[in-house]
Amino acid sequence: MRPAKRLFVVLLSAMLVAVSAPLRSQGQRTQKPALHGRHWMAITGKPLAATAGAMIFQKGGNAVDAACAMIAATTTMWDTLSWGGETQALIYNPHTGKVIGINALGVAPTGATAAFYKSKGMKYPPEYGPLAAVTPGTPGGILTMLAEYGKLSLKDVLEPSIQMADGYPVEAELVNTIERNKKWIKQWRYAREVMLPHAGQRHEAPEAGEVFRQPDLAATLRKLVEAEQQALAAGKSRKEAIYAAYERFYKGDIARELVRGVREEGGLFTTEDLANWKVHIEEPVKTNYRGIEVYKLTDWTQGPAMLESLNILENFDLKAMGYNSARYV
Repeated sequence: MRPAKRLFVVLLSAMLVAVSAPLRSQGQRTQKPALHGRHWMAITGKPLAATAGAMIFQKGGNAVDAACAMIAATTTMWDTLSWGGETQALIYNPHTGKVIGINALGVAPTGATAAFYKSKGMKYPPEYGPLAAVTPGTPGGILTMLAEYGKLSLKDVLEPSIQMADGYPVEAELVNTIERNKKWIKQWRYAREVMLPHAGQRHEAPEAGEVFRQPDLAATLRKLVEAEQQALAAGKSRKEAIYAAYERFYKGDIARELVRGVREEGGLFTTEDLANWKVHIEEPVKTNYRGIEVYKLTDWTQGPAMLESLNILENFDLKAMGYNSARYV
């Protein structure tokens, strides 16, 4: 396992209706070409995940539905993110004019005390492995955002990520990362079974373009959809049905299996750790930078530090310094 990484998503609108803005001046510089759209735009660090967002928009989903689908797809295929990681989001609701913060930050298990690590001869918690793991926040973050602010079903939103977990042509970037870190991966049974399909060969990771399969993840995602569909069949509302999937992950058979697997590998998770964890919907902090309202999540993301930096920069004429000049940098 890798240490939990944070995923920060800004949802520009819960009902995105138009994204189209010309460049203000020819002097603006960018690393990539500008993108324009009339009705929606789906952008992530992975093209396949952006495609998942586009599929959701085409089904009539809103920006939250699309963002949840893209998070799910990205965490299925990107090594620095995972379903065991964390999710933070800012959501702008155009109907109320309010910005909402989603805090799906993982927490250390109750057994992860200083005394425990010292008893193992460690000065600090390890960087990798089960003893570095925190409560998985991404599943709860996705399910909460979807239940509270989305329109579509969990079945629709998870469909692209389930297809990817069943198998997709893996990118060279992930292949190289797996191969580079295989000495760590080999320490943990479940990780090596998935990530090192060519164990014993010179190159043990998948080959670029090879179909990469994660059957246990696919089964877990299908269980979430199953929980939703069973709740709907029992007469529950859309929102209640999505929260039924949340309950299954953190308090049901998925939680029990997660705890079993983590503890088998030497981790500290308990069923109580998962059951007691929850997503927080909170009010973000904000500042005004040159007439623009800028929102950030609170101090658990170091968001206020960025806002303070903007307040300082407001006292300088950045344009006069020259782009990328010594003073500018």
